[in-house]
Amino acid sequence: MTRPIGIDLFAGAGGLSLGFEQAGFDVVASVEIDPVHCAVHEFNFPQCKVIARSVVGLSGAEIRAAAKIGDRKIDVVFGGAPCQGFSMIGQRTLDDPRNALVKEFVRVVHELDADFFVFENVKGLTVGKQRKFLDELINEFGRIGYQVRHDWQVLNACHYGVPQDRQRLFLLGAKDGLSLPDYPLPITSKPGKKETALLPPSPTCAEALGDIPDAEGYEALLSSDEVQTGAWGEPSEYGRLMRCQDEQGWYFGYQRNWDPTKLTSSLRTDHSDISRRRFAETEPGSVEPVSRFFKLPLNGVSNTLRAGTDSARGAFTSPRPIHYQYPRCITVREMARLHGFPDWFRFNETKWHGARQIGNAVPPPLGRAVAAQVLAAMGISPVKPIKVLNLGREELLRMGMTEASQYWGIQSPIAKRDRKSGIKKRKQHEVEASRLALIET
Repeated sequence: MTRPIGIDLFAGAGGLSLGFEQAGFDVVASVEIDPVHCAVHEFNFPQCKVIARSVVGLSGAEIRAAAKIGDRKIDVVFGGAPCQGFSMIGQRTLDDPRNALVKEFVRVVHELDADFFVFENVKGLTVGKQRKFLDELINEFGRIGYQVRHDWQVLNACHYGVPQDRQRLFLLGAKDGLSLPDYPLPITSKPGKKETALLPPSPTCAEALGDIPDAEGYEALLSSDEVQTGAWGEPSEYGRLMRCQDEQGWYFGYQRNWDPTKLTSSLRTDHSDISRRRFAETEPGSVEPVSRFFKLPLNGVSNTLRAGTDSARGAFTSPRPIHYQYPRCITVREMARLHGFPDWFRFNETKWHGARQIGNAVPPPLGRAVAAQVLAAMGISPVKPIKVLNLGREELLRMGMTEASQYWGIQSPIAKRDRKSGIKKRKQHEVEASRLALIET
């Protein structure tokens, strides 16, 4: 049986791509402007056509041609378009130039004539003046022939088996005349909370990270993000899923050929002794008062993992939490575990890009839960594929912005810093780093 197909817009490293694949879709094309993200997406999804460019001006016909799908029906388009402009009362916020990418999402859904769409974004769109923007967006979809669930929901990843408190808005839409997808019901509850007492708690930080070898036991991880090791601990049930130790860990996605003895995406940070002492003195589940880093609770979930900033906004690294057991910040691999990415999934070898890719991504288990509802609305049962995929070339994981831009044959899309504001931000950052004696990256 042919699997339904989807297109990922604003794909990043592929959190939604993986979630939709695991639910039973074939993701045939992804569109992403950041060439480093594109390289990682190509590594992890070798069957998906990566289109390394802005969605602005990209036609549905061009996407079809790149994906080589001809006139085949597009079942779903999904993605999280950035939206930043919330202008004065009386103006259409959807027409604000800063929201052009959201209008492009609507246009591409229309041009591809997709049966369904999933629009993911920040929780903030549901409150205050941002709510006007959300109403306009729903009306815009209605204008092109799509119905949208007006009882939209903000979903928390920890209610879908993810050891992280992360809330995101999802808009679910379908062509007029088709059945609208329902929102997925929670399957887990936040540990220690009673709002869904009948549900099992989501995995804890200890259950998510407990079997991963301590990166500080490997000198090689000061200069490389991978090492061969036999020091894996006994995994929890969640750890087994992340290790793909049985069929369940692949869900309805394609199995990958990978080496489970490798510890990957684990480049170390060489912390100062002062930082280590402060980290060790901080109680799990609280904030270290100098760095303001959150220390993971042993029996709770992670705080929301966030991306760092690009060069236009200072190029600051994502604030990775402190490990609940070790006096250090967690590695990119440990971030990935807290986000629901399986261990075969790789990220850029640098801590900055790797953490940025995770912080920008939708947790795959949350994406999978939403995607399963789209399948249900289609009246289709998921089919497990037989084919096993080889991952891409590892050089794709080593590319910086310059190398990745050259690989894709494009100019770097990341804006250069405004000199005055950049210098100001850099000086502020340097003064604070010096005063606090934080981390040597």
